[in-house]
Amino acid sequence: MSAAEKQELIEKVDKALDDIRPHLAVDGGNIEIVDITDELILQINWLGNCSSCSMSAMTMRAGVEQTLQGKVPEIKGVQAMNGVGV
Repeated sequence: MSAAEKQELIEKVDKALDDIRPHLAVDGGNIEIVDITDELILQINWLGNCSSCSMSAMTMRAGVEQTLQGKVPEIKGVQAMNGVGV
């Protein structure tokens, strides 16, 4: 994947994550993109209360991965780089 393709994919993912950010913000949290690997795994950091929330793993599966499957099917998975259980 070229640098331009990767940047385009990151922008697409970031826009998709905007759909779930308001739900995270209600609990004082957020999510940021760290990178997308060559294997198309999205690496994220939990921010605010999400970084210490015991529900962040469930949020990642039920919220983040599900949202991305529908909007950015190129992404094969999501990996938290910080947070509970990492």
